Amino acid sequence: MTRASGDAPPGLLAYFSAHHAEILRWLWSHTWLSVLPVLIGLAVSLPLGYLATRRRWAYPPLVSVGGLLYTIPSLALFVAMPSILGTRILDPVNVVVALSVYTVALLSRVVADGLRAVPEDVVAAATAVGHTPLQRLLRVDLPLAVPVIAAGLRVAVVANVSLVAIAGTIGVPELGQLFTNGFQLSSGGPYYPPIVWGIVLCVALALVLDLLIVLGNRALTPWRRPEVRR
Repeated sequence: MTRASGDAPPGLLAYFSAHHAEILRWLWSHTWLSVLPVLIGLAVSLPLGYLATRRRWAYPPLVSVGGLLYTIPSLALFVAMPSILGTRILDPVNVVVALSVYTVALLSRVVADGLRAVPEDVVAAATAVGHTPLQRLLRVDLPLAVPVIAAGLRVAVVANVSLVAIAGTIGVPELGQLFTNGFQLSSGGPYYPPIVWGIVLCVALALVLDLLIVLGNRALTPWRRPEVRR
């Protein structure tokens, strides 16, 4: 995207019309870079959270390590990943791995707290009817912990949408490129059309992903739906 310094800045619709193919490509890239780490993080966090509920000694270090990992600045982690993984600086794998680390740091404690919140009488009843520990986890504990885990997923996915945009500063193609372009194409001040589109699309993406998690939570917990009065 280029703009001569003497050109009048086009309006938002004109800017989108001129660059819609590139913007939509960045939107798709931003979407999967935000979602994939959440799926990976959830897959890793479920056994870690379960371990922390079965072995009480595992819960304090899980919380401490998770808190420390979440304090690492995202930009520093993106820059460090190529040296750790042996990848190129613009490889999207760097973003996926870095955000997966953040997601595990957040969700492992959430999963543990959700499983620990299952009432003891429910656990005792499930054991009394003959459920093995694995059966109880799949049929009782996890379903009852879904609302807590879903709340953590909502935080993780919205945070990822924001963090992915930071990767645009190192050249990874996603919506963060719109912010970079807005400042690179400035002449005496920010070039607002790409910046505004970046903000609007990031917020819209976060809202859509958040809504999908809310709907998934409702689908997985039908017993929590209020009864319709006749």
